[in-house]
Amino acid sequence: MTDYSAGDCPPDQPIDLVPEDMYMQRAAEYARHELILDNIRAHLEEQPTPITVLSAVRRWINDVIAVGDEVAKTKRRNTD
Repeated sequence: MTDYSAGDCPPDQPIDLVPEDMYMQRAAEYARHELILDNIRAHLEEQPTPITVLSAVRRWINDVIAVGDEVAKTKRRNTD
């Protein structure tokens, strides 16, 4: 058990996570986010012209939206 008083524990967090675990989880999520953005930036910086940079950005956006739609659809199926 934890020593949370009423309202201290965020509702979306499992009750068995202690504050240090939550900090580590959030730090890992932040690191993953930054790593992904750094990789996208590196890809964009490899593009030879501003037009190709913007085209690559649009492809990244479309790919991320497609992945998000796919994951959301899978989660909807799993909750039904």
